[in-house]
Amino acid sequence: MTQSLDISEKIKEVSIAEFFEKNRHLLGYENPSKSLFTVIKEFVDNSIDACIEANILPTIEVKLRKLDENRYRVRVIDNGPGINPKKLPIALGKFLVGSKFYRLRQSIGTQGIGAKGAILYSQLTTSKPAKIYTATINSKKIYYFELMIDVIKNEPKVIKYSEEENKDNWHGLDIEIEVEGKYTSKIEEYLKLIWLVNPFTKIVFEKDGEKIILDRVTNKLPKQPKEIKPHPYGIELGIFKRMLEITDKKTLLDFLVGEFSRISLITVIRVLKLSLRAEEIEIKDKELKVFDFLKKEFKQDYIIKKTLEETGLDENKKIIELNEQELRKLFLSYKILQYMFKDPKEISLQEAEKIFNTLQKVKIRAPPTDCLSPIDNKYLIDALKKLYPAEYYVAITRKPKVYRGFPFQVQVAIAYGLKELKKMEEEEIPSQSIILRFANHTPLLYNARDCAITKVLMSINWSHYGIQSGNSNLPADNMLILVDFISVWIPYKSEGKQAIAEYPEIIKELELSVQEALRKVYLYIYKKRKAELIKAKRNIFERYLPEVARSISILSNYDENEIRKKLEEIANKKLPEIEIEV
Repeated sequence: MTQSLDISEKIKEVSIAEFFEKNRHLLGYENPSKSLFTVIKEFVDNSIDACIEANILPTIEVKLRKLDENRYRVRVIDNGPGINPKKLPIALGKFLVGSKFYRLRQSIGTQGIGAKGAILYSQLTTSKPAKIYTATINSKKIYYFELMIDVIKNEPKVIKYSEEENKDNWHGLDIEIEVEGKYTSKIEEYLKLIWLVNPFTKIVFEKDGEKIILDRVTNKLPKQPKEIKPHPYGIELGIFKRMLEITDKKTLLDFLVGEFSRISLITVIRVLKLSLRAEEIEIKDKELKVFDFLKKEFKQDYIIKKTLEETGLDENKKIIELNEQELRKLFLSYKILQYMFKDPKEISLQEAEKIFNTLQKVKIRAPPTDCLSPIDNKYLIDALKKLYPAEYYVAITRKPKVYRGFPFQVQVAIAYGLKELKKMEEEEIPSQSIILRFANHTPLLYNARDCAITKVLMSINWSHYGIQSGNSNLPADNMLILVDFISVWIPYKSEGKQAIAEYPEIIKELELSVQEALRKVYLYIYKKRKAELIKAKRNIFERYLPEVARSISILSNYDENEIRKKLEEIANKKLPEIEIEV
């Protein structure tokens, strides 16, 4: 007994900031090279996200300066909407605080962790605060913060604050931190790749005074993805029950129609019809028509009429005229209406479970897909041509699909016949081709083996498309394959956000997308090989032309020079060429 009391006295709450401080590898801070990469990635991802949401063409400066052997100063400046100075400490100094966690809309960040993790890592390795300038659009002032995180309380700690006049009407975020790290070419690779799938972005990368400028391919921003409500197929029972408890809707009908995507009045009636059991009710005036009886209680003409239609009961029949089966339909209609107008907070766990389970079985339309915004295939190919010159390019964007009630879309681009095979350092899976994985237009450069995209590519029968396979059954031909998975909720395997989980629906759609692009590549390879075969036959003909002319001359007694001249005319005629789209 004494021992158990001693143990219980040691139990204490751990803040989320303290948890991540001790488990920083979960956020991508596993080693010096990956840590420096992750810091830059989190800040740049946030900048692009903020600019797109504010309808601003992003211009992002990344400045990296080596201070000593293992320490770097990282500074990222954007031209985004900035952060309200009153909210900045919480936005950048408290874990699991953000605007995107509950929002179902395509964006790079969702968890409220990324930038805070970078600031925490800086604080952990150098004990120095983050230096942050911010100004919102049309702000007359620029606000400066020196910020740290109180790890025990998971609260921001403002070390210094000041204001200055905004003479140049600047807006955006300028954040600088010092971190322990090691530079690798993956940082430059990341910046090129995020530019590749966000070709409306300008990125300036300055490392120890040397600059790389990636200019915009287009000045046209992609269409703004719209926020959608959760779909019933995408939630669990516990979440459903919690939503019932915290909703501000006054009736179950308003809750189901208002809090979820694609649920209509008819869907609610059908769900309740399957969930509820009819209970006999006392009816005093049996001369009333069915509709008039229900209207006295519920007063909603349209809803009553639709409920009766779904239960198959004639609204104009008098109750006294109903047979036993019709009475049961009336009792069920009454029960359905009773529940539709019930306060959601009064729904018991048992009732909630029945309604929830029925929602999963009833056929409900897939969620809307205007919450997704793929890159225009033309701009994607234009950007690919700048970074990866090749013989042939193809880009396809599949129609949206759904997993667990979440809409998603797959975009695939292939550059075949690369002029130069520029490989990344420290490839996790060595291959003769270049494989580029993306999620919501941001590159995934680590944990390739664990990712659904890689597993799908390793399962492809490349010989079906005229392509040789090599290591790990990845293509051995000189080519690049880009796969971008777009969704309102990316199923990452860890907080490091580098690998996508293998849901069956996702695996199937990835396979179909890659195969669709490969069929176009196969057509190009086939036409190219046919053209090469025709050229080879002509070369053979030209090589033996003198001997053929001599033999014909002997057999026909015609002048050898004349025969040879005629054969040369035939050989020099332009043979029909195979059209090859480039």
